Amino acid sequence: MGSDGRLAPADTLIKPYQSSRHSRTNRELGGDEARRVPSPALVRRVPVASPGVELAEAVRRRRMVRGFSGAAPAPEVLESLLDLARRAPSAGNSQGWDAVVLKGAEQTNPFWEATTTAQWRAHSARWPGLRRAPVVVAFFSHPGAYTARYREPDKASSGLGAGHDAWPVPYWDTDAAMAVMILLLGAVDAGLGACFLGNFRGEEQLRTAIGVPADRRYLGAVLLGEGGGADPPSISSSRPRRSSSEVFHRGGW
Repeated sequence: MGSDGRLAPADTLIKPYQSSRHSRTNRELGGDEARRVPSPALVRRVPVASPGVELAEAVRRRRMVRGFSGAAPAPEVLESLLDLARRAPSAGNSQGWDAVVLKGAEQTNPFWEATTTAQWRAHSARWPGLRRAPVVVAFFSHPGAYTARYREPDKASSGLGAGHDAWPVPYWDTDAAMAVMILLLGAVDAGLGACFLGNFRGEEQLRTAIGVPADRRYLGAVLLGEGGGADPPSISSSRPRRSSSEVFHRGGW
């Protein structure tokens, strides 16, 4: 953390899983290979890990952090993480999701007022740690962008342009969820704490408070910042993770 209380840029962080034995810097890559390397500030001087090293470790280390110190990410780190999330897969390249980035108490307070109750805030052991999150990224999906895209000539034969009910899976939410996951993993890579809070109440109030169009659907929000302070574990965290053999049904169910 810098002297101003902000987290250092991601490219100055030492990540324990970024061993030089498995990595090469962008400067060591040449020709076409170098042109394929992403350019956000997040990876400007960070070693580019070989396949299966950095990503795998970030996935294993990821957890929902619900206690924050209040220290904000450096602006360039936050912008790099948002740019990574922007690159999430999208059905038909519809890109039908948006996110509202709220920074500091003045902007995040309306989020909490809309999505929680005074009773919950008064009694939840998690509230003090959550309220210190310096950044809230609220995700909204746009179903109309998908039906419009699938009415275009190259997609019309699918029939999905007929309306929302024609979609067996709401890909507007699926695509937004992929962006959420990228943001959560990017936070691990940047040395930040992060958690996802789902849509349980207050969607209409939240849309009004932060000026979101009525045709957008609130998916949930990612909190970002330096982890710190009390972070009471939930009962859910004590549930054992299902084994690979329980989850994956190879060759059939």
